[in-house]
Amino acid sequence: MKKLITLAIALALFSCQEEKPIDYAIISGKVLNANSDKVTIYNSYNYDDQKEVAISEEGTFTDTITLGWNHKYSLREGRNGLNLYLSKGDQISITYDAKKLDSTLVISGIGSEVNDYLFKKNKLKVSVEELYKEEEADFKQTIIDLKTSKFNLLDSQEGLPADYITHEKNNIEYEYLNNINMYPRYHGYFTGNRDFAPSEGFDSELSSITYDKEEDFKFSSTYRSLITSIFSEKAYNSKDTLVSPQIQLINLYGTLENDLIRNKLLYNDAQFGITFATDLEDYYKAYMSASTDEAYNEKITKSYNALKLLGKGNSSPKFKDYENNAGGTSSLEDFEGKYVYIDVWATWCGPCIAEIPSLKKVEKKYHGKNIEFISISIDDKEDHGAWKKMIVDKELGGTQLFANNNWKSEFIESYMIKGIPRFILIDPSGNIVNSNAPRPSSESLTALFEELSI
Repeated sequence: MKKLITLAIALALFSCQEEKPIDYAIISGKVLNANSDKVTIYNSYNYDDQKEVAISEEGTFTDTITLGWNHKYSLREGRNGLNLYLSKGDQISITYDAKKLDSTLVISGIGSEVNDYLFKKNKLKVSVEELYKEEEADFKQTIIDLKTSKFNLLDSQEGLPADYITHEKNNIEYEYLNNINMYPRYHGYFTGNRDFAPSEGFDSELSSITYDKEEDFKFSSTYRSLITSIFSEKAYNSKDTLVSPQIQLINLYGTLENDLIRNKLLYNDAQFGITFATDLEDYYKAYMSASTDEAYNEKITKSYNALKLLGKGNSSPKFKDYENNAGGTSSLEDFEGKYVYIDVWATWCGPCIAEIPSLKKVEKKYHGKNIEFISISIDDKEDHGAWKKMIVDKELGGTQLFANNNWKSEFIESYMIKGIPRFILIDPSGNIVNSNAPRPSSESLTALFEELSI
């Protein structure tokens, strides 16, 4: 009898235990003619949070994604990309032919409705160049029509959660406002009229934007981009010449009252901005005085301490046995005894290519002097042919090298390079002169060379 009572109590306790809540989504799929042996799934709010998932020989993949409050993710396979919206408990299946994703994509399973909507919405996009080339009145009408099409699609899509619809309506409005905000810059760029200015009142709708909408900030990458763009324009167009624009931007973010928004924008800027800071100490102090997120602060402090090792006079990190387009391999130590001006670039980088004419002029001016011009490509291995071709097509001079592991090359990581083009100047003893040297298009570069009597 006692055994029966004990068993009954045990069963009662077991049955009363709460089931472990589901905090994940399952993504599976099949890719025909895959361009890669893996898919990479990124957290769109935090790109440090990413997972690489192997694609089998049959083209299948599957993985479990643990979710917090963020729902938005991106899936990458080769050069194919797909935006995803994941909720806890979703079981999404994705199939497509990598050679023709747009016409073959099929999304099914629990949670597929939102993702199907996102794919259809993406098809509504228009050519960026054609859109921003339009004159003001036509441009405004085009983006109004585009906004209406998005709303109509959202209303017609069945099975969407009510809270998603609410947030997405706000997001569509932000996408419309973002187009208005970008128009002056993009119109000037695509029409070649760099002095273009919109008519008075063109951007009056931007005054409706407030910067404390935490739920919108979490949901909408466009809302985050809008705030970043507006604050950046204020900082970089400021007439205050006593404080660098980089630090002015940090100070502007510091005025935001919402902790999550302020800390995220500060971190987004600092994780890259600190590597470009012209005054590392002042930048770090400004950031630390504004940020209250301990996890972010720990990461930026780690970067700060690493960057201090890249100061003037410190020994330069080394690269070894990089492929030399002229034949064989080259290492940094091969150039000791000369100043070395290094250009870190890639064939897909527009700003890098824009510097090529200026770099050629500088190379010609200092030909025969005690300086070596080295260009290090961080292209992916599959773009090796494009690198070789561009050297010929653009008649690139100097020493042309190919890094051994693109962005993850030890030399690139040691210099904490987060964006390109990046220029580095090293002295004849292998010590750093400037880890963020002026670009070839900057007059300050030749001034620096003259100061060093190169």
